[in-house]
Amino acid sequence: MLAEDELREAVLLIFANKQDLPNAMNAAEITDKLGLHSLRNRNWYIQATCATSGDGLYEGLDWLSNQLKNAK
Repeated sequence: MLAEDELREAVLLIFANKQDLPNAMNAAEITDKLGLHSLRNRNWYIQATCATSGDGLYEGLDWLSNQLKNAK
């Protein structure tokens, strides 16, 4: 899906949820599993989150907001 021409300039934010659990994948593991290194010339970011406590949610949205502002 990310290889589609329509999305070539889209930024990608991934919320890595459940980071409060011991078996949660870290950012490097998620990057590998999703093949994010193959995305050339694409801004992407993995934000560790815990939805039950809200940790990381605002930080991820702040990153996305800044990316969209800078793209103008």
